[in-house]
Amino acid sequence: MNNEMTNQANPIRRIIGLDSHPDSFTAALLRGPTPAAAITEKVFNKLPFAQLQDWANKNTTAEDQFVLEASGNSFQVVRLLEAIGRKALVLESGHLGKLKEAHANNDKISGVRIAKAYLAGTAKVVWVPDPKTQEWRDWFHASRQVVRRTTQMRNRFLSYLSDNGVRFQTPSELAEGAEGFEQVRPTRTWSARQWQVLEGLFMEWRHACEQRAHWQSLIAQEVLADPLLLSLVRLCGVRDQVAFAVGAVIGDINRFAAPRQLVKYIGLNPAFDDSGQEKWSGGIGGHGRKDLRSLLIESAQAILRSHHPLAKWGKKLLARKGSLKLAVAAVARKLVVSIWYLMMGRWTPVEEIDTRLALKIGKIISHVGAEGLKKLNKTRKALRQETVQSLKAARTYVLDPNKSFTAAPHVQPASSLAHEYGLT
Repeated sequence: MNNEMTNQANPIRRIIGLDSHPDSFTAALLRGPTPAAAITEKVFNKLPFAQLQDWANKNTTAEDQFVLEASGNSFQVVRLLEAIGRKALVLESGHLGKLKEAHANNDKISGVRIAKAYLAGTAKVVWVPDPKTQEWRDWFHASRQVVRRTTQMRNRFLSYLSDNGVRFQTPSELAEGAEGFEQVRPTRTWSARQWQVLEGLFMEWRHACEQRAHWQSLIAQEVLADPLLLSLVRLCGVRDQVAFAVGAVIGDINRFAAPRQLVKYIGLNPAFDDSGQEKWSGGIGGHGRKDLRSLLIESAQAILRSHHPLAKWGKKLLARKGSLKLAVAAVARKLVVSIWYLMMGRWTPVEEIDTRLALKIGKIISHVGAEGLKKLNKTRKALRQETVQSLKAARTYVLDPNKSFTAAPHVQPASSLAHEYGLT
């Protein structure tokens, strides 16, 4: 999401508030410099969505500015309008939702409200992903849903076992797949009906595991094939799943002029509420991209468990502040800063693949799986060699863990620091 506020550069041009649904759309045509002075010229209500381009060609010009609320098909609407030479912006739905009339709301009112919100200059503009980034986001969301589904089905299986007096000390004791199913058989005497329930639950769990492996393979192949995504795995705490999530959520890194803007977009900048007599509250929750932030928090936790220089910095902060959550969030912010520099191309070359990075490459290739290697028509050895060459030709940023992310962009000239801060 772009953090810049919208503005009205040309006060006499026409603003078209578009309320779009999967099967229909409503358009309100307004002209005026401010919400109060704007005049509603005409409202087209509940037209078939299939007629959008024909309607826009007939009733609007290239000088008109379309604005619409972020929804399921808003990005597709923008692309359809851009295909016929019309300008369109997507506004943040959270802000527009607060402007709804308490007493009444319909498509006509929504179209006018969207246009006036843009004229007011307070609605944030949502970045419209390019087609490749949009496809990456579709993959990312599908894979995250499958991960949640796998956990859900595993828990249902364990819950049924618990209901029947079978408990494992930790969930990890129960292996995935057929091995885990066979672990259950000798735990007690099961009736035929109970075993049929277990078989049904196991089939759902196994199917979720197969879907997860499918997406893991596709994502690993995509990361290995894309130089930018692959370069991200050189960062400590970042493997294929996190690297792919970074590429899918961030998209064009050039829309963030400084590291602090990326930190804010993800939601790793501290925010607080200290209004009136209310109790002070603050932290990093409640804003930004939760989907990516949660993965980066997991990466930061992994870094703190390592011997990486950034882990030492985080542990010193933990000792000083006494808050593990604060230390994890601070390490995650440092990681985001390094991601910004790396994606911006401010880099020094990697001269050798150390043991940690070699191990990480092996794990990513294992995610590709036998079927993935067969489709690629490559052996593990050949794919590893290609990956190593790609990494050496790619880029990295030498992260100084003592540097504040608010400092001006700077590239460390000493490539020897790459090993000291080894981003693997």
